[in-house]
Amino acid sequence: MKPSRHTMPELSQLIALFYDKPEELGQFEEVSAQQTPAPFHQLLAHDEHMTVTVENFHGCKVDVKVLEKRTEGQYYSRKILLTRQSDGKVVQYGIVRLNCDFLDEEPANEIKSERIPLGRVLIEHNVLREVQLTCLWHIRPASELRELMGLEPNETIYGRTALIYCNGEPAVELLEIVTRD
Repeated sequence: MKPSRHTMPELSQLIALFYDKPEELGQFEEVSAQQTPAPFHQLLAHDEHMTVTVENFHGCKVDVKVLEKRTEGQYYSRKILLTRQSDGKVVQYGIVRLNCDFLDEEPANEIKSERIPLGRVLIEHNVLREVQLTCLWHIRPASELRELMGLEPNETIYGRTALIYCNGEPAVELLEIVTRD
């Protein structure tokens, strides 16, 4: 199943959920998997849940911290951080847009409870899902993103946009940005 033009997550649309201009988050340049250096390649260039990936990479569970949220019709969107349970260090920044029409009420409500990372909710509820990487990004973060992720002034990072199909439907659009350690 390949994303169509109607289901492809658009970077600008995801950023616009919480920012007036994309530059407020950072400068994004599309890159290939081959152009994505370690450890970012390992963390981003795959079709798996980021919750599982960052937990395996960091050797511990992660918690979700919701920074901002909004609901419009069937869409629930949030701007989040994932932090290591071991020491509270931020390991991922994300923007998530969930189409609640494509999820059963129980997992949708658990996601909206903001206590458990989205990937873990989908796994624990055994939702039939397929994660599709759609694009990799080299990012020059703006000040807010640098501060949230504890980055140096000239440090660049990488991220991805992805789509999660739940029960065959395009339910979740994602922007996921990770730290290198």
